[in-house]
Amino acid sequence: MAVEFRDYYEVLGVPKTATEDEIKSAYRKLARKHHPDVNPGDKSAEEKFKEINEAYAVLSDLDKRKRYDALGPNWKAGEEFRPPPGWEGAHAQYGDFFGQGASQGGFSDFFASLFGGRGARAGRGFALRGQDAEAEIGLTLEEAHRGVKRNVTLQAMEACNDCHGTGYRGNDVCPTCQGSGFVRRPKSLEVRIPAGVRNGSIIRLAGQGEPGINGGPVGDLLLYVQIQPHRLFHVVGENDVEIEMAMTPWEAALGASIPVPTLDGPVQMKIPAGAQGGQRLRLRARGLNRRGGGRGDEYVKLKIVNPPKLSPQEKELFEKLAAESRFNARDLMPEG
Repeated sequence: MAVEFRDYYEVLGVPKTATEDEIKSAYRKLARKHHPDVNPGDKSAEEKFKEINEAYAVLSDLDKRKRYDALGPNWKAGEEFRPPPGWEGAHAQYGDFFGQGASQGGFSDFFASLFGGRGARAGRGFALRGQDAEAEIGLTLEEAHRGVKRNVTLQAMEACNDCHGTGYRGNDVCPTCQGSGFVRRPKSLEVRIPAGVRNGSIIRLAGQGEPGINGGPVGDLLLYVQIQPHRLFHVVGENDVEIEMAMTPWEAALGASIPVPTLDGPVQMKIPAGAQGGQRLRLRARGLNRRGGGRGDEYVKLKIVNPPKLSPQEKELFEKLAAESRFNARDLMPEG
């Protein structure tokens, strides 16, 4: 029987040379866009979703893709297709994606003519791993530094209870999941964030993603770390932090011991006599924890601040200093 040829590469919008990762990325993008949960009651989206899954079922499987590519480069979408003689007998029955015959809303006649499945029930060897779910998790700099346990709530895809994930109730499309076999529900997880994560780090939670198709394994949950800006520190490079510390002119001139905030609480830092504004001093091993052990450094940038208003006594002392001192700051400027 002649059937309409399907260009699976065109369905996913990828070239025939696409890598496994490129095929997976294209599938995820299209599946999210056309999923029945996102387009309730839209029959065209439902059909597109089935078409996308059929294309991915073939191109994500090395054996099926090899057999599909063997049809040759000259087939085009819309042409009639007849499998080569003996093709049907050379392939195992992979079953129908939605658990019904191809003509009842599952895989197409084209798929069935190549890989079998017309009238077959789901579960005869065909399964797909669930998609990886993705979410962001915001952390303070201290949480990223020390590690923390956090409760995360997200909308997770789960098998539909009304149809047990088949997409059908009897011979009718399940009204709850619109035939997809899945619904989204709130899901809460306690997540342990290890010490030393960085902005953009990915935390993978195995088996916490979207359910597999036809008994396939569950995908993973990928949490993308977003570190929030800090009111005192900013990160320098990978492991160091920097803070700006204000000090008085006499502390800078005479030297002093001042309290300096760190990620683990304040410490006393010795300021050498003659310190200059903008000078950076280092506190070793007071920076961020590294995942592999050890720590970065903390840099303290000095900022000399004059009193906003002088008392009579302070003014008198500054006048005496001005009369006594022979130091001229302009002498330090480059000539010309």
